[in-house]
Amino acid sequence: MASTLKPENMKNHGSRTARIAILDADPAILNYLEQILGDRFKVSLFSDPAPLIFNLKEASAPELLLMDWHSCGDDERESALSLLARIRSLKPSLPVVMLACSAELKEVVAATRMGAADIILKPFDKGDIDLAIEQYLKQASIHAVEEDVKEIVLDENTSFVRANKRMREIESQCTLVARADIPVLILGESGTGKEIAAKLIHKMSNRSQRNFLKVNCAAMPADLLESELFGYEQGAFTGAVKSKPGKFELCDKGTILLDEIGEMPTVLQAKLLQVLQDGSFSRLGSRSSVKVDVRVIAATNIDIKAAIEQKTFRGDLYYRLNGFTVNMPPLRERREEIPVLSHHFMRKVAEKYNCAALPVSPALMRSLTAHSWPGNLRELENTIKRYLVLADEQAIIDELSPRQVGGPNRDSEDDSNAGEGLKQLVRHLKGDAESGAISQALEETGWNRKAAASELQISYKALLYKIKQYNLCPPQKRFNPDPAKIA
Repeated sequence: MASTLKPENMKNHGSRTARIAILDADPAILNYLEQILGDRFKVSLFSDPAPLIFNLKEASAPELLLMDWHSCGDDERESALSLLARIRSLKPSLPVVMLACSAELKEVVAATRMGAADIILKPFDKGDIDLAIEQYLKQASIHAVEEDVKEIVLDENTSFVRANKRMREIESQCTLVARADIPVLILGESGTGKEIAAKLIHKMSNRSQRNFLKVNCAAMPADLLESELFGYEQGAFTGAVKSKPGKFELCDKGTILLDEIGEMPTVLQAKLLQVLQDGSFSRLGSRSSVKVDVRVIAATNIDIKAAIEQKTFRGDLYYRLNGFTVNMPPLRERREEIPVLSHHFMRKVAEKYNCAALPVSPALMRSLTAHSWPGNLRELENTIKRYLVLADEQAIIDELSPRQVGGPNRDSEDDSNAGEGLKQLVRHLKGDAESGAISQALEETGWNRKAAASELQISYKALLYKIKQYNLCPPQKRFNPDPAKIA
């Protein structure tokens, strides 16, 4: 069963109507929640997980999910956890509030590790639901503004995923330059997603229905690279038993990505310059010229201007390629994207290996976010892949943890990273102390959040954020329902 209340029956939440999804196998619970929420929110009711999963993939996905913990039956608890993991992989920032008939400590721990925001016990009353909605819809709004998550599928193996302002600007730049049909130079460290940006430009351009081919200029010697780019005639060299078109001919009317352009031998740079100037070149061993219409995108991780000064890269080629420059930031400069990218890679790798995605606990996410990622997106994807294969969270955390400052066998690299390791240690100690202080204040006030915020001399909103950040949970007695409450 799945039904959606009509917008005309609801009041606006702020400037628009908030969307809430509810999954419960009990029609009475669905009807009750529809009655108490339907006049204020856009409520979608589901008694089966399949239509809910489909709904989460839509543009009008909910901003809060109320999900029954026991809808699969007590003997299928693992299925409920698997469903929660799948929901979290699809919508990492979606607050999920579990509805349960009972809640043992081990179940609370399992649910929170899977990413559940809270647990409300049945029988519950309107106040319980209203408090959860007030708290977690605010957080959802904050996440939507801060993360601004978007995924653009480029092909069956590649997506452009962005979740912050800087990458939104990169998307806007790629979309803008795609229409101009001029050469583009993409700069950035290895693994930052330069090829993905090139594919995005191609997809957004009027050449999107034509070929997109990539050539790695650093992967082959000069002679082989020339024949790969421009093709050759029969008998041009030993082994050339028949004519073969090059990548430029194959990409006519399409887009070619010259990856690691900074490594291209200088002897080929002049020939490439001619292609950029008039679209013509000659195959190896041919006296006639070939004319093509190809959009050239070049990418490199070297300092182009330094290469020009060192005479290893032609200045005129740089100015011809530099119709527009896109600078891809390293992952360490967009750490707020790491949770979104981690869930994206988890889903991608799980689908590739045809296995269930693993949850990313708060402890593991802290380690992922704190890591410096010298290999950028490529390193993050490989780390998620190892986690999925090993299914050993602690091994990944240990792998990402900074080495001990002043430990045995410290070499010069350790010396250079000692300051960073000390800063990381201080951050962890500060976080532990802050978490302990907040926990103590909450316990002393009986988990009265407003009273705890007053005692800590911070705002109520800041306290809610800290509770979420440190994954703090009320003691078990919070889950003992009042029999007088009406479901």
